[in-house]
Amino acid sequence: MTQVDLGGGSPSLTQKLLRRKPVTVMSAETGADSDGGELKRSIGLFQLTLFGVGATIGTGIFVILSDAVPTAGPAVILSFVMAGAVAGLTAICYAELAGAVPVSGSSYSYAYATLGEIIAMVVAACLLLEYGVSAAGVAVGWSQYVNELLDNLFGFTIPDSISQAPEQGGVFNLPAVVLIWLCALLLLRGASESAKINAIMVMIKLGVLALFVVIGLQGWNSDHLSNFAPDGFHGINAAAGIIFFSYIGLDAVSTAGEEVKNPRRNLPLAIIGALIIVTAIYVAVAVVAVAAQPVSAFKDQEAGLANILESVTGSTWPASVLAAGAIVSIFSVTLVVIYGQTRILFAMSRDGMIPQFFHKLNPRTLVPVRSTIVVAILISLLAGVIPINFLFEMTSIGTLVAFLVVSVGVMILRYTQPDLPRGFKVPLFPLVPIGSIAGCFWIIFKLRLVTIEVFVIWAAVAIAWYFFWGRHHSTLGKAMEKAEVHA
Repeated sequence: MTQVDLGGGSPSLTQKLLRRKPVTVMSAETGADSDGGELKRSIGLFQLTLFGVGATIGTGIFVILSDAVPTAGPAVILSFVMAGAVAGLTAICYAELAGAVPVSGSSYSYAYATLGEIIAMVVAACLLLEYGVSAAGVAVGWSQYVNELLDNLFGFTIPDSISQAPEQGGVFNLPAVVLIWLCALLLLRGASESAKINAIMVMIKLGVLALFVVIGLQGWNSDHLSNFAPDGFHGINAAAGIIFFSYIGLDAVSTAGEEVKNPRRNLPLAIIGALIIVTAIYVAVAVVAVAAQPVSAFKDQEAGLANILESVTGSTWPASVLAAGAIVSIFSVTLVVIYGQTRILFAMSRDGMIPQFFHKLNPRTLVPVRSTIVVAILISLLAGVIPINFLFEMTSIGTLVAFLVVSVGVMILRYTQPDLPRGFKVPLFPLVPIGSIAGCFWIIFKLRLVTIEVFVIWAAVAIAWYFFWGRHHSTLGKAMEKAEVHA
């Protein structure tokens, strides 16, 4: 069952590199239609939708305005809409693939089923970059809001030496590291417990952002919108590339594919539901923020939304509430992103792309304990020493490449396996996936050259790893070799 035509002889190197894992095999080994599999199916539709919202609404709106507004001006509103439109097209593609291939590997597994093994390895590298770096980025943002809350409540802040990266005048960002380990400890208790706590935190963050919109409207000043797009379309586009980081949560939903009840139905619904909620909240908050504060005040501003409320009301209590909400909010983002990282590693290890170390589960909790601990260590190092603006851009390119693959994959699978069971089908096919691909390339080309260069180096490392390890340990490759011997 391999989808690779051996042509009656030994497969060529190209055939080996492009061998695809059959969707039927993926579904069977994960219990997609039988409630079987190695992981426990304990997450329902409501919790899964809030997983997507929880992974998305966080640093993307609480912190990233300080980078995006100076780039686009008040037109950052359009940047959010643009990034949301591209993400929306991709989310619809994700919804179809998630319903057709309901496994934990997200776009890595989708690439393995449609584009081939070596391409899946590159996509996996994108996901590892996307999830690892984004978790570090949101943890750095969390550190900023912790200081804001401490300053409002107690009149002191954590010293820069232990709350900032070296490039920003510190030595090590301790609060960011503490957050990562708190999330890791919660994840070690189990997916169901983590999903329930995440749902509570998401409801808190939505309430806090609603509070920001209501109070922030009192500071509305149309003069702040007068020079709407100071750098024209270029600025809007550049800011959209930074903001795209904020839509990573749509991918995170698909990493829970093996722990969701009725995955073919619930995965597509959760992805689309999360997209609608997230985009509406982002645009509402962005509109109020740029109308309540001059563009010049956003640059290098920490805990920006809290500062806006403090300026509007002349009091610290709304800012304190918002800072507390941001702390809870960013906690939930970090929790879900670390969760997604460990499940992708779990799927890769099962396929032999990385060592079996990452596939080991705790027999009682059915949690990949070793993987969770290793991920926490690596993300802690990133969060402790790398500044937040670079983390945002590196996450954006990883996300965009993963989204590209999903958009291509949905077209390939529609043509190669049209009768495959699907819980959802992309409307206006193939216009929607083509639009998603065009939008992703559009934003990629607007990222800084250094970001693209670092990504290319990272992809080259992934390919080297595949030739060194993955090609020789591939579970699918071994099965093919065994079948060839018995042929």
